[in-house]
Amino acid sequence: MTAVVPTETPTLVSGTPVVLRAHGYEAAIASVGASLRSLTFEGRDLVVPFAADELRPAYRGTTLAPWPNRVVDGIHHFDGVEHQLPLTEPNRGHALHGLLSWVDWNVREATDDSVTLVATITAQAGYPWWVVVSTTFSLDADGLTQTVRATNLSDTPAPWGTGPHPYLVAGPATLDEWTLGLPADTVLEVTPDRLAPVALASVTSDAERFDFREPRVLGAVEIDHAYTGLLPDAGARTTVTLTDPSGTGVAMSWGADCAWVQIHTADLPAGPGTPGHRAGLAVEPMTCAPDAFNDDAYDFATGVVSLDPGASHEAGWTISAR
Repeated sequence: MTAVVPTETPTLVSGTPVVLRAHGYEAAIASVGASLRSLTFEGRDLVVPFAADELRPAYRGTTLAPWPNRVVDGIHHFDGVEHQLPLTEPNRGHALHGLLSWVDWNVREATDDSVTLVATITAQAGYPWWVVVSTTFSLDADGLTQTVRATNLSDTPAPWGTGPHPYLVAGPATLDEWTLGLPADTVLEVTPDRLAPVALASVTSDAERFDFREPRVLGAVEIDHAYTGLLPDAGARTTVTLTDPSGTGVAMSWGADCAWVQIHTADLPAGPGTPGHRAGLAVEPMTCAPDAFNDDAYDFATGVVSLDPGASHEAGWTISAR
């Protein structure tokens, strides 16, 4: 039998491109990782973009599933069984950001202002469950909303968590000049070398670095931490705001389905001059804490979902211009 060798590259490097337009917004979605490749409002960037035919820089804009953030050492215990995941953050020795960030999702039901993509997590070493995941990106007058829905196809419960990974952009000034509003009163302390969770602390424990309940300029602070103790508004939504000195800005909001948010000032090891260094602020609402699959190891509730056979779980968030 003669092997069939493809003669053409079927897609761009970032996968199948989809562009949504409505109400002054334009969102570019890439099928690899169900990634938000760019988002603009009246031509102004709201996230740090990347090109359609560019290998996505790390996890910028991707959809995180079946866990966001890290599983420490790639080891987790569920229903009394130990599982070892592949270590995808080799410099720190963790399993990072789930299993779908480099999968080419199938594009479904695309319209001018909405698209749904679907991928299946197959049972594998470290995560022996089948879970089908769909995500919908849609534009309206309030901005871009993404929802993620997971359904467990296995005959045993599966651990589950999700979140996005956009880097927000407030305007033309540098990140150091942007004003951050972050309504959260608790931060998760982590080890400085591996970012492994240690304990919860009040943001007042290091207020200059962590307390943005009253919006203030970021300055030179370096943050790569998860927050909880979120302080929702009267509509039961948590909103993080980022404002440029020029007056432009961006906001990200979500409901009670995400009790955690990771904030990262995009500091890169090589420092200033490195492409992407402090180019945007990562704001990652999460349904669960870092290392949530090891819920029993901590004295706080991590929020990991035990997804029963046939059951579904849904979460969502919105990015808006200000």
